[in-house]
Amino acid sequence: MTASNFSNTISNPSTIRVGLVGTGYVAKSRAQTLNSDPRSHLVAVTGHSPETTAAFCQEFNAELVPNWLELVQRDDLDLIMISTINRDHGAIAKAALENDKHVVVEYPLCLDPQEGEELLALASMRHKLLHVEHLELLGGLHNSIKPSLEAIGTIFYARYSTINPQRPAYDRWTYQNSLFGFPLVGALSRLHRLTDLFGAVASVNAQSRFWNVDGDRYRSCWCQTQLHFTCGTIGEVVYGKGETFWESENLFTLYGEAGTLIFTPKEGKLLRGDTPQPIEVGSRSGLFARDTTMVLDHLFDGTPLYVSVADSLYTLKVADAARRSAETGETVILTQS
Repeated sequence: MTASNFSNTISNPSTIRVGLVGTGYVAKSRAQTLNSDPRSHLVAVTGHSPETTAAFCQEFNAELVPNWLELVQRDDLDLIMISTINRDHGAIAKAALENDKHVVVEYPLCLDPQEGEELLALASMRHKLLHVEHLELLGGLHNSIKPSLEAIGTIFYARYSTINPQRPAYDRWTYQNSLFGFPLVGALSRLHRLTDLFGAVASVNAQSRFWNVDGDRYRSCWCQTQLHFTCGTIGEVVYGKGETFWESENLFTLYGEAGTLIFTPKEGKLLRGDTPQPIEVGSRSGLFARDTTMVLDHLFDGTPLYVSVADSLYTLKVADAARRSAETGETVILTQS
């Protein structure tokens, strides 16, 4: 969207008026960035807790709105930013687009790929921005991995493992399937790192396990999925969290015909020869602020964003295939469109 096109959608072409859904860490980061950028004005906020939302609005000089439906229907807003539970992402995004608002949403776009297709079509029809945040592509880890790939030749296997012990965990919304989604859907960035590096997926085979299930609540989960990419690479993602785990792990290993790359969030190394070669990994701090600024750059100047909705939606389809594979015990073949 060019600056001239954008100026036709708001009353004041020098300022974009923002409504925010959520009051957590991400929402606070976005609010700070919006209030420090003269191109934006945080007008109104809605959240889960009236008390927390009132304090948030006082801190950022915004109006409290009772619910997200009332927020998206306001005529004095141009952009809705969604930083709330995963279950509600799709419904809020749809309502915002139907009310002619631009939309920024944390991943996942929604929990159902078909709903995602409909949202993408709606945004296109309404000529509105629909942006799904994928900070993993902006962080130092990913941007150290990508330029290092050439050093190890043809990559035949990549493994990404993240294990996060948490105590207590049971009452968090991220431990409830109806709110978070299947773990690899809710934690979509784990798969998106691989689809960004290796492209289209031919087939998916996955397993999952949940501990202390109460309805759709659990205190721990573990998921493992194997992705067969059409380029020939086999990717494996391991994701676990909760009270069952006692040791955290965050390790990305890539095996190539000419060497091996091993990365943690803080450092990397190239194994090729007798002496490991260190690889610097940049910081991941300030990424939500950077994402917010890039959205404003795009709306005002037409600057391209770092990720497309179509790419995010494709990874959502891969994650949903992992869910189906884990539930049925069968390999899911992905058709290429």
